[in-house]
Amino acid sequence: MPIIVNLDVEMAKKKMSLSELSDKIGITMANLSILKTGKGKAIRFSTLESICKELNCMPGDILEYREKLN
Repeated sequence: MPIIVNLDVEMAKKKMSLSELSDKIGITMANLSILKTGKGKAIRFSTLESICKELNCMPGDILEYREKLN
């Protein structure tokens, strides 16, 4: 998939664990884990907003587009 999720990178920069982020934004650890591993198919803007607010980052810091190479 050409959309890369860099949530783990942003969490590492802030030295925040998955459980800590989950508690702070009110999203289950299971759902955050799916997002973090890039296995999710979608993300709500409200979830993205909560993550960005807590990690003090921009959506582009978390989501990246890489064109597929054939």
